[in-house]
Amino acid sequence: MTYQFYSEVYGGGLSEAAFGLALPAASRHVRWLVGGREPGDDELEAYQRAVCAAADAFAEFGEGQVGGFALGDFKVTHYEDEGTTGEEIAIADALKELVGTSLAFCGVR
Repeated sequence: MTYQFYSEVYGGGLSEAAFGLALPAASRHVRWLVGGREPGDDELEAYQRAVCAAADAFAEFGEGQVGGFALGDFKVTHYEDEGTTGEEIAIADALKELVGTSLAFCGVR
């Protein structure tokens, strides 16, 4: 996975440094999501897009509990209740990219 693919093909908006920090978790989770299967040539782009989607989610929310807070006038607005985690958001976003491939595992979630 390259930053060039992320920025030019996927259209992601993270900086190269932020993408690099989120990439290990994103790759690990997508690999888990597909059961360790290697994508075929016809599924490679969908797999890479899934990694990009997971990287975006991890960069924004982290891997832990997602929540909101306020300090004075500063507010974090990316609040999801019901115990949602960054990992769950990354999985949902990655699965959206894998729809239509044999890589999407129906037992996830």
